Amino acid sequence: MNDAMDNIFSGSPIDFCWGTGIEDTFVPQTRPGMRPLDEYELMGHYEHWRADLALAKACGAQTIRWGIPWYRVEPEQGRFDWSWTDQVIPYITDELGLQPILDLMHYGTPLWLTHSFIDPRYPAAVAAYARAVAERYGDRIRYYTPLNEPSVNALMCGKRGLWPPYRHGERGYLAVAMALADGMLRTVRALREVNPHAIMVHVEATGIWRAAHAGLEPLAAEQRQRGYLFLDLLTGRVDEEHPRWSWLTSNGVPAETLHRLAAQLITLDIIGLNFYPQWSTRQIALDQRGRMRFRKVEQNGAGFGQMVADFYERYRAPIMITETSAMKGIAPKRRWLHDSVAAVRELRGRGVPVIGYTWFPLFTMVDWNYRTGQRPRNAYLIELGLYESQTEPDGTLRYVPTELVDAFRHYATMPVAESVGELITPHFEHRD
Repeated sequence: MNDAMDNIFSGSPIDFCWGTGIEDTFVPQTRPGMRPLDEYELMGHYEHWRADLALAKACGAQTIRWGIPWYRVEPEQGRFDWSWTDQVIPYITDELGLQPILDLMHYGTPLWLTHSFIDPRYPAAVAAYARAVAERYGDRIRYYTPLNEPSVNALMCGKRGLWPPYRHGERGYLAVAMALADGMLRTVRALREVNPHAIMVHVEATGIWRAAHAGLEPLAAEQRQRGYLFLDLLTGRVDEEHPRWSWLTSNGVPAETLHRLAAQLITLDIIGLNFYPQWSTRQIALDQRGRMRFRKVEQNGAGFGQMVADFYERYRAPIMITETSAMKGIAPKRRWLHDSVAAVRELRGRGVPVIGYTWFPLFTMVDWNYRTGQRPRNAYLIELGLYESQTEPDGTLRYVPTELVDAFRHYATMPVAESVGELITPHFEHRD
């Protein structure tokens, strides 16, 4: 295992891990006008996994966020096919010496869960799947993400109706949200029953909300509170005094459900924060008809450091930057790499325990709009990575290093005290 990851909770002031990851969104269900969205399939990762993963080692990463496609390993309930993962996971850990942070859930469910996340079988089924993974790979995997970005999951599946179960509105959002929270709590319990020393990296999408003028500040504050919902649910904070209680109960969430979830509360091992400067800061304004509108602003990532500090102040748990990157050319990527690392250094100097940094994804991904579009795959490529794509004559995508590979490797291989600075001793519970 990677020494730095193993020592995260040792109290050493220099514990820090540099990571990357491969985009692993899996939404296999189709319907008229909606194609399956499997990033591994679209990017050729099922065939070229050795070459793809070797790029993570070459750039100096110590950890890698990588996910199991649940719908493929459990094509029928209770019947598992480990033939592919049995090759890939030992290659990551034994041959490359990388420490996986294993995504158990990255948005999609198997086809046999007819109603996806709101299928009554979902919470027990996802926990059973997690248990099976831990029983098979527990000798190699210690770090798990029970479910990636629950807020985005609920948004796409429950409010916008773009992914199964295709619900809409606030009630749809919260119906999916309660199932996700239940599934995450059961997943953590299942993993801990197999391995009491398993460490959970709870990954959430983050955002900065600005108000166009002072009168809209309460709406911006409300959006900030919504960003804490899932971590609050996991840690038993949602009770009658919670600022979102009336919103929850007035949109169909029974009080009994919230009390039941609160009774299963867990302690957060590591909070994973995903932040993209080009997408993650939004301003709230009103249009000419008085309707609320959101627009992207401040694409330089201003406020990133304070946002991370706010999460720490709220939950007092170690923080890992689990996804960040920039786009639209090398210059913005280079600038964001240096600026975001500088922000991490400043945070650690203030005693905020940021213990890892992940440039994500490692290489090109396919825009989610592919699912509802009609053009060929290459029309939807997004170049966020340290490596960028080139198309071979046979249509295969391969990846060439940009100058960011050397810049990232430089940070990852220099002494931690020089790259992100020594961590002023924080105050948080640690797990052996």
